[in-house]
Amino acid sequence: MIKILFVCHGNICRSPMAEFLMKELVSKKGLENDFYIESAATSTEEIGNGVYPPVKRILSSRGIDCSGKHARQMTRADYDRFDYIVCMDGRNLRNMGYIASDTQGKYSRLLDFTNSPHDVADPWYSGDFETTEREVEAGCEALLDYILNK
Repeated sequence: MIKILFVCHGNICRSPMAEFLMKELVSKKGLENDFYIESAATSTEEIGNGVYPPVKRILSSRGIDCSGKHARQMTRADYDRFDYIVCMDGRNLRNMGYIASDTQGKYSRLLDFTNSPHDVADPWYSGDFETTEREVEAGCEALLDYILNK
């Protein structure tokens, strides 16, 4: 089983969006039994909170229910549990290193798997959830392609 953890600052916008979009992608390919996918935060700010309403609306418009998801912080144990720990931006990457050193090369930014590597902008600040959705979806597709063709 391939285990993926998506990480962002608060685990209410970008990382849960990636978690649920990746689950949708693997399900459409009939691979849901081959993958275990979660998301987490680098901070403690939003622990216990649900997915941010604009992200819920985007996921709901795609027929995805994320109602049971609550923010949690990444732990040192997650480093051992997951094969891929994929964050949204350079700040997340730095903060993940404070939680657990990347001794096995598990850390990457989501868009590093695309032809246009860059940070996924935080829609909490930009307000542009549609661009985030497009970038996260493209990143998840590229990550899945990378894993399946590895």
